[in-house]
Amino acid sequence: MVRRLAVLLAAAVILSGCTEQRLFAVKAVAAGVPSLAPFFEEDGSLGTDETKLRPEQAHSGLQQGNTPGLYGGTQKPKVCDVDRLKDFLTDPGNRQKAREWARIVGITPGRIEGYIDDLTPVLLRHDTLVKNHDYKKGKAVAFDALLEAGIAVLVNDQGLPAVKCSCGNPLQSFDKDPEKISVKFEDGNKKWDGYEKSDVVTVKPAPEPLKRIALIDVDNPDQGINRPVGSSGENDQSFDATKQHAVPRVAGMTFDQASQRLSELGLAAAFSDGLPPGDAAVTGSDPGPGTELRFGEAVALSVADDGEEPGTPPKSDPSDEPGTDDPTSDDPTSDGPTTEGPTTDGPTTDDPTTDDPTSIDPTTDDPDTGGPASNEPTTDRPTIGEPTSSGPTTAVPTTPTTSSTPPTVEPTSAEPTSAEPTSAEPTRSEPVTSEPASSEPGSSSAPAAGESAVGPA
Repeated sequence: MVRRLAVLLAAAVILSGCTEQRLFAVKAVAAGVPSLAPFFEEDGSLGTDETKLRPEQAHSGLQQGNTPGLYGGTQKPKVCDVDRLKDFLTDPGNRQKAREWARIVGITPGRIEGYIDDLTPVLLRHDTLVKNHDYKKGKAVAFDALLEAGIAVLVNDQGLPAVKCSCGNPLQSFDKDPEKISVKFEDGNKKWDGYEKSDVVTVKPAPEPLKRIALIDVDNPDQGINRPVGSSGENDQSFDATKQHAVPRVAGMTFDQASQRLSELGLAAAFSDGLPPGDAAVTGSDPGPGTELRFGEAVALSVADDGEEPGTPPKSDPSDEPGTDDPTSDDPTSDGPTTEGPTTDGPTTDDPTTDDPTSIDPTTDDPDTGGPASNEPTTDRPTIGEPTSSGPTTAVPTTPTTSSTPPTVEPTSAEPTSAEPTSAEPTRSEPVTSEPASSEPGSSSAPAAGESAVGPA
């Protein structure tokens, strides 16, 4: 018996050691604390952090780079001095640093200036996991890091942190399991106020390249900032971050399409159990269509399980949700699509082509119509085998595409109204005439007429 107990105790110790070894060491990097081996000296000439910004509570540990309000902005000048960074990296005396910097970024040294010109300065609003790089003995040395909220970074057009402004260190995406990290507070980086391991964020690429980034003004959280990608604040436009936005109907879209649609309205897409595939069929949302939310608030998307068809009735789209006056808000009935409709997770060969712009990109003023019902197209369903005696239902995929990226053509500013026909008569041969609209998130909260752009940040 004693021998058995000894063996069990030894096994427990071994298992405990294995569990500890599976944790990934992550170095905490506090705002305003200089690195020991940075690419360039952190003397404030390249950029400064916002040291008094407390981390925001995260709605999801994984967030996409197009999430409205993921990052912050400020009217303070030179949070990131992009021009000085380019001067340092193109200085002949820093040739070796430039080579290593470009190697980490994945470009040639000759492309450094153009690459930096496409980056956008922002402030982290969440404690964010990244792969950081020191410069030691002529080489870039990678290490996993947790950057404190308030640190100034440059992000790329996928919304991913790319450079730590204060020292010029190149950054890459965190590629380990964020649930298995052990954060080390050392080298002067003490545990900061507001730190909670459960609120740590990992950023994943946006489903499509960004043209503008929707920021929260860290000095005035009730105000938002639309910042064009590749600008440093000189072309910022303010908007009211307190304005409410109606949750659109997303059942039947792919996950990427639903995420992009929410982003355009200034709402965040939340999810559980890891980031779903971009082409996963969305079956519903929580809260449901028509619910009014403030800029940056999250909408949890549910996606089809393996083998579940896109036409499955949405889990969170009951007919008693707000906006039931919408002719398309009825739950699926026996008159809905049969097995003759789409039966796979993607569009069939009978689906409308991707040239139809009416699937997920209604005009940005749409939330003010009183509900998202007007966002839902009624004429882009397959025409073969579809019942024509009833209006469209939410059980039919509304955005057949040939890839996981939403169409780039958007509808005109003439938004649909409740008088919109609800028949199933196909109109694929006459697509809606449209002109490109801004792809920025939350554009419904554009600045009021006559409002001037804020200063550089």
